[in-house]
Amino acid sequence: MSEPVKASLQASVLHGLNVVVDQSEQIHGAVAECAAELSSVNSTLEETLSNGPAQPALEDALEQSQSVEAKVQLCAHDLTHVNQALKLEIHERHLLEQELNTAHQEAAATRMASLHDPLTSLPNRSLFNDRLKHGLAQAKRHGWTLAVMFIDLDGFKAINDSYGHTAGDQVLKTIASRLKSMTREDDTVSRHGGDEFLYLLMELKQDSDASVIAEKIMARVGEPFELETAAEPVTVSVRCSIGIAIFPRNGSTDRLLIASADKAMYRAKRAGCGYAYDLDALEQ
Repeated sequence: MSEPVKASLQASVLHGLNVVVDQSEQIHGAVAECAAELSSVNSTLEETLSNGPAQPALEDALEQSQSVEAKVQLCAHDLTHVNQALKLEIHERHLLEQELNTAHQEAAATRMASLHDPLTSLPNRSLFNDRLKHGLAQAKRHGWTLAVMFIDLDGFKAINDSYGHTAGDQVLKTIASRLKSMTREDDTVSRHGGDEFLYLLMELKQDSDASVIAEKIMARVGEPFELETAAEPVTVSVRCSIGIAIFPRNGSTDRLLIASADKAMYRAKRAGCGYAYDLDALEQ
């Protein structure tokens, strides 16, 4: 049973209990009114009998009426306890519902943390690999083409050395945000580790589409931004090198495609050309 369905059922149960309590309190009020009226009638009868001659029939009626009054008062007393018990049940169920909601939120937060990078909030290696495997299964089934990009930031070590790790973290978060803003609905960008990112492109119509996206990434990543440092803010610009692997020609598994994209990235870095394909694999 899904969590939304469970929550709906819990809310329905609480609503039903509240309705029962309302109805029971209405009945309790009616019973209490009857008891009060009977008591008033009985008082009048007692006063009449005390001021006049003995009337056996009236005395019997008074006795019966007093018996009914006692039973009605007992019912009112019992209804009071029932209503108190129902209210306590509602309170306990409400507390339990809060505890369950908290537990679900904590579980969701734990799962989120286990599948995302703590610094950038991007999917981590584990989640990226899962999505890549799923994407490959879809691509094989439908005959699609997909690409894996291995993105490495150029000169990141120099920023860390010059301004410190806090500044380096700012760079990583800024670049991660820019990459995420460019991701299509079915694509995935993740932090692979250090200053490396992986980008999964689903359903490419042609290989050149990967080149277009790589050029957009380089342009977006390279835009200057202000970096807060211990001394004063500085404006920096970060370049990147991108390696591109294409399924199915560069590999048919997640491991092979990532390795192929990694190799292509080093080729692009050595050549200083921004991005490159794994040509060796393409020639096989």
